[in-house]
Amino acid sequence: MGNWFDSVRGLWSKAARRCSQYFLETPGKRWASAALLVFSIVLLTSSFIYWTDVRAITGTFFFKTSTSSSRTPPNKPPVKVEYPLKCINEALTLTCPANYPVNYESKASTWAVACPEYFRWIREDLRPWRDTGITRQMVERGNKYGDLRLVIVKGKAYVKMYRKAFQTRDVFTVWGILQLLRLYPGKVPDLELLFACGDRPVIKKRDYHATYAPPVFHYCVDDESLDIPFPDWSFWGWGEINIRPWGTMLWGLREANKRIRWKDRKPYAFWKGNPSTSGRRADLMKCNVSGEQDWNARVYAQDWQKETEQGFKQSHLEDQCTHRYKIFIEGVAWSVSDKYILGCDSMTLLVKPKYFDFFTRSLVAKQHYWPISPSNLCRDIKSAVEWGNNNTNKAQAIGEAASKFIQEDLKMEFVYDYTYHLLREYAKLMRFTPTIPPGAVEVCSETMACPQNGPWRQFMMESMVMSPKDTLPCTMPSSSSSSP
Repeated sequence: MGNWFDSVRGLWSKAARRCSQYFLETPGKRWASAALLVFSIVLLTSSFIYWTDVRAITGTFFFKTSTSSSRTPPNKPPVKVEYPLKCINEALTLTCPANYPVNYESKASTWAVACPEYFRWIREDLRPWRDTGITRQMVERGNKYGDLRLVIVKGKAYVKMYRKAFQTRDVFTVWGILQLLRLYPGKVPDLELLFACGDRPVIKKRDYHATYAPPVFHYCVDDESLDIPFPDWSFWGWGEINIRPWGTMLWGLREANKRIRWKDRKPYAFWKGNPSTSGRRADLMKCNVSGEQDWNARVYAQDWQKETEQGFKQSHLEDQCTHRYKIFIEGVAWSVSDKYILGCDSMTLLVKPKYFDFFTRSLVAKQHYWPISPSNLCRDIKSAVEWGNNNTNKAQAIGEAASKFIQEDLKMEFVYDYTYHLLREYAKLMRFTPTIPPGAVEVCSETMACPQNGPWRQFMMESMVMSPKDTLPCTMPSSSSSSP
């Protein structure tokens, strides 16, 4: 740039000298001086326009003489690959795009964070098949238990339905796996698996020798079963009762915790739900305050029919962080409500559970929650609340520890990474080549989201992965320390 300005200044100086001599020179020389003046003006104008255009394109200001600002930043992030939803004609039978992305090589750093502690349970849940591997015969044996068979071949997903699950549990479970394929395209191995979408585990230890049990994925497990725990459908949304995807709910819980400080909350234990799903919940209703006894509990029966008619206006989970203590108690089996209760900053009073989902087995008593005995329900609740109100700092710390666990260790990034590692470890055990079974159909975001409407469509759009991840999945704990 410096040489360019020097040249321009030189031309202007010569042009000025010629102008001053113009009327002093002979007529022949005047024509030559005039031509030189016009040429200088044209050259200067052309150069100015050229450099203005170049600087406009590069985003730098014309009069800067330094070229450093126009260089490419050394840490410029790679251009994001985006997956727009292609709903061309929703009235027609939709098919997956032919050029659906199945491979993506990230240009980002290979550095990855460590996985949370509950990832250690992955290898433990797959231990029954560690020595024998998983054969096709084992998978076929599980057909009578599974609601659907999911097959992944070359980055594409195929589903064969055996029976319809309750509400849209199956739909949003498959949706979640499709988003994993968009997040880590080309990195999820080929596999075949069965999925059960009911409340209770389906593979009982007493019915099968552990080494011959059919591998079936499910939302929860207990000490008597061999189901493989998997993140439940509500992480991607529960349209029937208007529970939004987990990423949105996490933000809502975080904001709710700011509205009322812990010590300003009502000094009682709160629960709201359907008491007809289990005997334990029916017993819990007896702990409500009455004219004769106050057990320090405020429990409410949820009228789902009324809530449905009123649009669930009184059921927003993030609006229920108003008490110092919240009760978690199982229904038919485990309940998806555990994560919403634990994330409220309130000290969770956890009635000893029989069932566990993929993350709750790493929670520690009196660090993340206060244990409650189901055989001494009301008295334990009363005692826990009295202890907390007399030890407010300690009770608040327990509530905040659980909330921190939920906000940091259970964010959607780790839910996806847990699913990714679980499927990869499962695929390593397979002793057969996955094939697309007769009757299976290819599924993708288009075939699932485009035909939907109402909250189901809204939640799918809200939870849809729009770009592949630029960093690696979190690093699994070493095999030597895999035992919980």
